[in-house]
Amino acid sequence: MASTQAHLHTELSGADLVSAARAALTGRGEQWTTMRAAVFEELARHDRPISAYDIADNLSAARGKRVAPNSIYRILDLFVANTLAMRVESSNAYLANCHPGSDHDCIFLVCDECGEATHIDDEAVSRSVRDLANRRQFHTERPVLEIRGLCRHCV
Repeated sequence: MASTQAHLHTELSGADLVSAARAALTGRGEQWTTMRAAVFEELARHDRPISAYDIADNLSAARGKRVAPNSIYRILDLFVANTLAMRVESSNAYLANCHPGSDHDCIFLVCDECGEATHIDDEAVSRSVRDLANRRQFHTERPVLEIRGLCRHCV
């Protein structure tokens, strides 16, 4: 992703979020398989980052047969590459993108106490980080900023 693109700041949820994710993925020439749908729906049910192992465990329990974490990781990598999900690097966990298909940088406020990760959009910060990298002849692919601390509930 060479530059950020403006996007709507209306956060989707429920069936609207799943429908938008499907449209974004198929619009990029990828298939929306039953397993991909199940992984996205599981991811979207959570308001905090969830690991691939937790997704695999939850889907295994729901389906009554084992779902391999490696399969989940492949799907999550596809979702991140197509902006359907965001990865919280420091915890190796994922969040559904509430505006799937919109290119933007990942800026998170991560609570060290409860694990909440709040995604924020700030075009000025994104532009500043990208400009800083460009001045050093560094080509940015996917900037991720994580600010660690305590959320308002844990202070």
